[in-house]
Amino acid sequence: MGVFVLLPLVLPLTAWPVARLAELHLHPRTATRLLTAVAVVMAVCSTLCLLLLMVVGTAQLPGNPLPDGWSDPEVRAAVPHDGIVGRAAIPALAAVAAACARTLWRHRRVTRRARRALAGVRGGTVAVLPDDASPYAYALPGAPGRIVVTTALLAGLAPAERRALFAHERAHLAARHHRHLLAVHLAARANPFLRPLRSAVAYTAERWADEEAARAVGDRRTVARAIGRAALLSGRSAAAPAPTLAALAATGPVPRRVAALLAPAPPVRDWPSLFTAAGAAAWGAAAGAAVSAMSSANSAVTLFLVLQTATPL
Repeated sequence: MGVFVLLPLVLPLTAWPVARLAELHLHPRTATRLLTAVAVVMAVCSTLCLLLLMVVGTAQLPGNPLPDGWSDPEVRAAVPHDGIVGRAAIPALAAVAAACARTLWRHRRVTRRARRALAGVRGGTVAVLPDDASPYAYALPGAPGRIVVTTALLAGLAPAERRALFAHERAHLAARHHRHLLAVHLAARANPFLRPLRSAVAYTAERWADEEAARAVGDRRTVARAIGRAALLSGRSAAAPAPTLAALAATGPVPRRVAALLAPAPPVRDWPSLFTAAGAAAWGAAAGAAVSAMSSANSAVTLFLVLQTATPL
């Protein structure tokens, strides 16, 4: 096994150029799904790597509940510098668990707070808040999900732009973008090298909703104007923005989104040819995730067999 057990910890570095290529060359729907899957696979693999390192590295500590055979030289030789990395894996795993737990707790708290705020607001899937000072809108996931928008934002948009706004938020609910965003947030907490994927998915999810809104409205320029005007209105407001939950109000880089909408619609084919830039992005990301998964699986199986052999009957 050797140094290969450490590979899943650093393989997420390869996700940085892949994320950029996917943003530029893949359809937003494909990029969102692909990058989310890559982030989750790499986060699981890196966490498994830390767990394996901890098992081998702490087997020599006095008073540990592990079998004595797990501290044999043959077992320790499977992991380089087992004493150092094994002990370092303990606080690392604790930090990962605490960070993920905090992210889930904040996600749940903000979602509950938003739902309680809408408890007395009439309406079906659309809730209009009587707020003339804070122009914002977001999609609140749930069963059923709701679109939340303030009167300040509606007053600043033309009728066609309002239709584009509602189509955009409905696309977030229909595609369950909050799940993609939560998954990449947790992955970035598990391995900080995956933060570029978190930013990339936040952008591609917005672009996905933009394209769905353009298809529903039938005019890409109308959606671009709605996005630009909503950003201008929000920028002029000194009031607090919408709830700080990525699934509720992640707007992404507005100039890039507007520029993309003013350009021709991206091709809808999910997997482009390998001999194109888009294909290189897609297949490169898939290959990176596969290598990370195989490396972690190989390390886990090998270590399990070694430990099973060293375990007394």
